[in-house]
Amino acid sequence: MNTQANLPGKVKIVEVGPRDGLQNEKESVSAAVKVELVDRLSRAGFLNIEAASFVSPKWVPQMATSTEVMAQITRRPGTIYSALTPNMQGFEAALAAGAGEVVIFGSASEAFSQKNINCSIAESIARFEPVAKAAKANGLRLRASVSCAFGCPYQGEVPEDAVADVVARMRDLGCDEIDIADTIGVATARKTQSVMLRAAGAFRLDGISGHFHDTYGQALANIYASLEVGVSIFHSSVSGLGGCPYAKGATGNVATEDVLYLMQGLGIETGIDLDMVVDAGQFISQQLGRKGASRAGNALAARRLA
Repeated sequence: MNTQANLPGKVKIVEVGPRDGLQNEKESVSAAVKVELVDRLSRAGFLNIEAASFVSPKWVPQMATSTEVMAQITRRPGTIYSALTPNMQGFEAALAAGAGEVVIFGSASEAFSQKNINCSIAESIARFEPVAKAAKANGLRLRASVSCAFGCPYQGEVPEDAVADVVARMRDLGCDEIDIADTIGVATARKTQSVMLRAAGAFRLDGISGHFHDTYGQALANIYASLEVGVSIFHSSVSGLGGCPYAKGATGNVATEDVLYLMQGLGIETGIDLDMVVDAGQFISQQLGRKGASRAGNALAARRLA
């Protein structure tokens, strides 16, 4: 039981390793390995797994096997398998592959939007209107990710009003959930709370999720700070898969094992089996030929061998 009245008693963890994590890998990861990873995560009890990305293989070659992966995974009843869909072509592929949720994205930083996709924030979100309408027409969940919500590699500080504006635009598209993402991992606890509360002014708090990168080692602190203001959905990546392309050598997504260990210590229910996630993390790390980035996962795995 969680005895701290100011913290949620239960949280949802969205596992993003199979998509957001693996897409950054330089060496090709086979569809069979991806399927095994998703299946292990399904068995561990996740209610939402980001499993695929239907983008051009030219831009993200690691995700070229997404159709194959979605066709071969063993789907656990009650688990939502999400896919990133940048346009209608991607949406049609995700729909055909049986995705239960499609993910769209936009930046809170005007500079980031211009540098990365050569258009304004408003233009980028307008491009998602047909995807959003199609998702709703086909009964799929619609999730949006707001990148650079705490800082931008090009413009530095990102105004909280800009974050709230993008959240409101995504809300108006009919999104069921909106991710507030610390893309470059620069957030700290007090800033995190301020941004989350500002976002909650534009969208319901129980639909806001925290997506933190651990570049500066602040991800767990930021998750705890988010819990304190009522956020109860968080993204994480098994074994800390994923990197930050803007900080060479820096870690990327916060590790799922570390988040689960934190929640376990706080008495917050997740419905996820930590030991099974540790096993999944060890599996994918071995496949990638390196030690996993989860400190809790590595410590728990080492304890078994002691």
